Order: sequence, then structure tokens, then C-alpha cells
Amino acid sequence: MAIKFEMSPCQIDELKQRIAKHLQKPGPLMPTLHDAQQIFGCIPLEVQKIIAEELNEPIAKINGVVSFYSHFTVEPKGKHIINVCLGTACYVRGSQDIIDKLSELLKIKPGETTADGKFTLAANRCFGACGLAPVFTVDGKVYGTANTKDAQSAVESLLKDLE
Repeated sequence: MAIKFEMSPCQIDELKQRIAKHLQKPGPLMPTLHDAQQIFGCIPLEVQKIIAEELNEPIAKINGVVSFYSHFTVEPKGKHIINVCLGTACYVRGSQDIIDKLSELLKIKPGETTADGKFTLAANRCFGACGLAPVFTVDGKVYGTANTKDAQSAVESLLKDLE
């Protein structure tokens, strides 16, 4: 399920102000994209068009960079991002069970965001923490040698904080 993307005139103004500053230095595209991601939470086509116009660059170039780098996303993400490693070490030690449990709890599949916009669940390949396998992260916090109970506790803790 996707969250509806909305942008305000204030956000657009903020992006344009930051672009103006970036244009004073060489290579304004990457800092502009990082700013856009921070301001809007994603860089959908509507935002890419503004960037292309302001930087006087083809939309295809902007889209190519956005789609190339995994840091950038074209869809809104949830308030809390849960990533589960499905790399070999994590997978053989049970990370599929963890992602299945999280899918069940959140009622979404990997790559989806809850309808209320609170959670995004993602499956990733190798976090580089194989010695801690299986691993998942919640908002960047690493949970190592994890199991389904750890995943459930992490989600329940966040749900209590959101009440």
C-alpha cells in the first residue's frame, strides 16, 4: 500500500531556496537531491520536475540519478523504517522468519508502508554485520542475533510510543 504524496508551497519554497544556494557551487545536483529527500521524505516525479527546472537539467538526468542511488526513494516512507537483512548469513540463521513475523504484525509485505504511514518494511541484502546474524534495523538501530520475539517487541514498543 502506498502513502499519498503531498507537498506544500512552503516545502517547494524551501527546496528552491536551497537549490539557489547549491547553484553557487559546482555540482549542485547531489546536494539538491539530498535536500529534497529530507524536505519531502521522497523524490517523486513532481519534485524531480521542480529540480530539473531549477537546475536547468533534463528530467531524465534527475530521474536517472534518483533511481540509481538506493538512498533516494520516489515513494513516501513510513515514520518508522524497519529493514531486515536477507543476506546469506542472516537468511540461514532465520531472518526470513523475522520478516514474516513483521509482515504479519504490520499487515504489509516487504517494500510496503502501512496505510497510516507509521511503518515501512524493507528486505535488504547484507548489512555487513554477518557476525550478528540475523539482523534487522528499526530507524537505523541495529538488532543483532535477533529472533521473532525481538522483532515483535521492537514493533510493540514503537506502537506504545505512537499512542
